[in-house]
Amino acid sequence: MATYAIGDVQGCYSELRALLEKIRFDERRDRLWFVGDLVNRGPGSLETLRFVKRLGGHAVTVLGNHDLHLIALAYGYGRLRGDDTLDAVLQAPDRDDLIDWMRTLPLLHVAEGHVMVHAGLLPQWSVEKAQRLAREVEDELRGPRHREFLERMYGSKPDQWRDDLRGIGRLRVIVNAMTRMRFCTQEGRMDFKAKGESTQALPGYLPWFDVPARRSTDAMIVCGHWSALGLKLLSNLIALDAGCVWGGQLTAIRLEDRTIVQVPCAGGASRAR
Repeated sequence: MATYAIGDVQGCYSELRALLEKIRFDERRDRLWFVGDLVNRGPGSLETLRFVKRLGGHAVTVLGNHDLHLIALAYGYGRLRGDDTLDAVLQAPDRDDLIDWMRTLPLLHVAEGHVMVHAGLLPQWSVEKAQRLAREVEDELRGPRHREFLERMYGSKPDQWRDDLRGIGRLRVIVNAMTRMRFCTQEGRMDFKAKGESTQALPGYLPWFDVPARRSTDAMIVCGHWSALGLKLLSNLIALDAGCVWGGQLTAIRLEDRTIVQVPCAGGASRAR
């Protein structure tokens, strides 16, 4: 039995199947961890969702920003962007079943000595605190007030965590940190404009994982989201978004021994335009 964590698929279904063939994935004994953003920009979001949903307990997926975008669109909130490739999902006969399943997915997964999140954790958050905060958002998504939450989810303010935050501001900071963050200050103020390499931070900002005295430093965090960062392995970090949708590579890592397996990608975003 092996557990493989896989980087952002973003609708690159053909590449996902090629990767699973290369690692000789056997769903009877192996497990897959997906770091979020199963959908969007690539041409096969619908096929990807159907496949991962069918895997049931053999796959664990955390929500990414593109996944939340799709859920919001399905309920009539937000707007389709020019480079979105979500029409096939939104028009599918099993759309409601897929969206209902996506609403049950976690923001954070902790197991087997690893912590999986799409983007990152703010420096003030221990893993235990992050688990509690993730559950607050998960309860909203799964509960009777999910429409109200999705309607107000978008926005970049507040951009810093405070324990006294309440309501949608509190939920928005949690969502933005776990699904959108790349850079933040030592005090945990997030910047959402810089999306380039880790050396391109604004003055006073750092890659979230480089912040000194980060309270989750002792945890092994598995994440994606940051294609310009690429595959990055540190003693306490496994970052797996190698830019498949932009013509990079789709990456899997066997968590038991950190064996890396990659397949080249044709660039789903370019094909879909």
